[in-house]
Amino acid sequence: MIGMDAVRAVADAVLYEGYLLYPYRSTSAKNQVRWQFGVLGPPGAAAAGVGEEPDLSVRCLLDPAGDATPEVTVHLRFLQLQRRSVERAGPAGGFTPVPDLTVAGRTWLAWDEAAEREVVLGPDVPAADREHRVEVAGGDDVEILRDPDGRPVGRLVRRRRPLTASVTVSARPAGGGLLRLGVDVRNVTPSPLDDRAAATAGSFLGAHLILVADGATFLSLTDPPDRAREAAEACVQHRCWPVLAGEGAVLASPIILYDHPEVAPESAGGLFDSTEIDEILTLRVMTLTDDEKAAARATDPHAAAIIDRCDRLTPADLQRLHGALRDPRAGGGLRGDSNRAGGGLRGDSIHADSGLRGDSNRAGGGLGGDSVHADSGLPAAPPEADAGDFGGGLPWWDPAEDSSVSPDTDHVLVNGVEIRRDSLVRLRPSRRADAQDLFYAGRVARVTAVLGDVDGGRHVAVVIVDDPAADLHDWYGRYLYFAPDEVEPIGKEGRSCEPSES
Repeated sequence: MIGMDAVRAVADAVLYEGYLLYPYRSTSAKNQVRWQFGVLGPPGAAAAGVGEEPDLSVRCLLDPAGDATPEVTVHLRFLQLQRRSVERAGPAGGFTPVPDLTVAGRTWLAWDEAAEREVVLGPDVPAADREHRVEVAGGDDVEILRDPDGRPVGRLVRRRRPLTASVTVSARPAGGGLLRLGVDVRNVTPSPLDDRAAATAGSFLGAHLILVADGATFLSLTDPPDRAREAAEACVQHRCWPVLAGEGAVLASPIILYDHPEVAPESAGGLFDSTEIDEILTLRVMTLTDDEKAAARATDPHAAAIIDRCDRLTPADLQRLHGALRDPRAGGGLRGDSNRAGGGLRGDSIHADSGLRGDSNRAGGGLGGDSVHADSGLPAAPPEADAGDFGGGLPWWDPAEDSSVSPDTDHVLVNGVEIRRDSLVRLRPSRRADAQDLFYAGRVARVTAVLGDVDGGRHVAVVIVDDPAADLHDWYGRYLYFAPDEVEPIGKEGRSCEPSES
C-alpha cells in the first residue's frame, strides 16, 4: 500500500495535467487555451459560454471498523490563477506595462501562472450534512527586476482574485453496515463574466479531493467486493472519479484513474502531459535549440525547471527512463503455472483460477465468478526455457521465436465455451474498464487472437463486427482488447452460447 507522500505525487500530476505543454512556450498554439481538467467556474460561467460548471461531487463507500466512530478529513486541492504582468521602469519614475522585458540576460513575459492551494477540512464525523465555507485570499505581489548594477529597471506584478467555495460533507447508510460518504464542492465566487479570461480568474483550477478516513476503510468503487456491489452501483459521481490511494485514503480525480495509482519510479519529474511517454518527451526537450529553451524559461518558472532538469540528466538517468526488462516466468511465469495460488510476479496478487490482477479475481469470485476457468488454452512454458537467464532461454517477448505461443490457435474458456480466433462474442466491459471501452458495451465483436501478457494475464483481441473498417483494423493489427470475463460467447445467430458438456 502506498503512503501519503506517494498519494500527493499522483495528486500533483493531476493538479498540473495540461498546465503547460511541450515545447513549453507561450507562443505555442497548444498553450493558448489552458486549464482543461478539474475547472470549477464561477456561477453562471457555463451558461454564459465563457467557463465551466461550478461544482463537482463524489460519493464513496466507508466500512466502519467495529464500534469505532469514523472520522473523515477532506483535502481540497487546486490552483489559483496568478496573472503575471511585466512593467518597465520609466526615466521619470513610475512603471509602464510591456509584453516582455529582458534583464541581465533573462527575459520575462506577461503570462498566467498559478499558485498551489490546499484547504484541509475536518476531521468530521460523517453523519448529518456539514457545510464548510472556503475563503481563498486574493492579492498582489510585486517583484522588482534590477540590472547588474542593482538599479531597478522593471517589475513583475502578480495578481490573484479571491475565491470562495462551499464544501458539504455528508453520510448516509448504504446497507450492510456501510456508509455512503458524500462530498460536494461548489464555486460561489462572485465574478465578472465578460470573457473566458475573466471567468478563469474566478475559477478553481485542477480541483480534486484527497479524502482520509480514520476508524473506517474505504471500499473500491472500481472493483467493489461482492457484498458492496449494489451499494457501489448507487454511488453517482459528478465531474470526478474516486479511487483508492494509500492507506485509508481516496483520491477523487477529474481524470479517471485505477485504484492505487502510482508515479513510475523511473520518472525524473512532472512534464505536465501524462498521455506522453517520459523518455520521448524528455528527448524532445533535449533537442530544443538554445533560443527555444530560453523562450520556455521566459514563459513560466515550472517550464524553466523542466528545461533545467532535462539538461542535467545523465546517461544513467536516461537509461532508467528507457524502462526495465522483467522476467515474466520468475515466480510464476507467463503461462501454465502463472495461475497457481500465490503465483505471478507480485506474489498472491494473481489468484487461483485467474490470470487477471486484483482481489476481484479470486477463485470462484469477482466480476466473472467462476465463468473464467484456470484452463486458459495457452500451453505451458517449455521446460528448456531458463527463467533466470535471458541469454540462454527462449526469447519470450517474440512469439515468432517461441512455439509455445500461438495467438491464432490459443483459446480461453468462458462459461465453458472455447473462445478462439473467429469466435463471435458480445462485449461486456466491466467497471474497471476505461471510459472508451464502455462505448462498446453490448456490441458484437469477432475474436482475432487470444493473447497472454508478461504478467500472466489473458486478453481477447477483437474487432467490432459492424465496424466498416473492421477488415482494415484486422489487416494492420489495430485491435480492441478485453479480459475473458468481459466477453460473452454468442453463436452465429447472435444468441448466447450454452456451456459445452464436460
